[in-house]
Amino acid sequence: MLSLPEFTTALHDRFTTDGYLPLPALVLPNALPVLDGEVRRLEKLAVRRDFTMECMNDSPRRMTALGGHVLAGESELIAGLYSDKSLLGRIAAIAAVPVRDPLERHVINILHHQGDTHGAHTDDYPLALVLFTEAPADPGDGGLLEYAPHAADLQALDTVARRADHRPGDGYLLRNDTTAHRVTPLRRTGLRRAALNFAYTTPGRQEPVTPSASQLY
Repeated sequence: MLSLPEFTTALHDRFTTDGYLPLPALVLPNALPVLDGEVRRLEKLAVRRDFTMECMNDSPRRMTALGGHVLAGESELIAGLYSDKSLLGRIAAIAAVPVRDPLERHVINILHHQGDTHGAHTDDYPLALVLFTEAPADPGDGGLLEYAPHAADLQALDTVARRADHRPGDGYLLRNDTTAHRVTPLRRTGLRRAALNFAYTTPGRQEPVTPSASQLY
């Protein structure tokens, strides 16, 4: 289902330097409709969230989300993809650290209303792989990732943030805990941004805990 890139030191070096690594066309073309169909099937189980994270500088959460506790029981496809040994091995090689998944930390996040956004945050778990099944065609329509390399301070997003645009089938790897990040709001009606977020921890980095609100939403 995935076209995993061959490991090179350049991939590791970019991820280490930026805290972000783009993985274009990560989902194979013939697999994208299957994964998109699965996300759309599961969307009926998702919960609409619209609130502000006061602990994160009044960071808004406006999206529809479905957490791993539901995905694990409803989708063998996504659960299998999340724990795929080839995928885990490639992430471990790029990050240069063994990957653990003591909890089922996979989430679907869907932005589909004007103004939907995933506001500024960092996360407790260190690594996240994000896979897109839908994304706005025009970067001017929003839904862009903004991230600040090696800056856990959310205010850095207002001064040194970089922007990344992604297409359906693309993926990226993010150092979640030390890279402040957010998703820019959708700017008009009729747009959709749907992404799978696969989060992983590492040995000695974090014991299994209940997923945080920022992870789920």
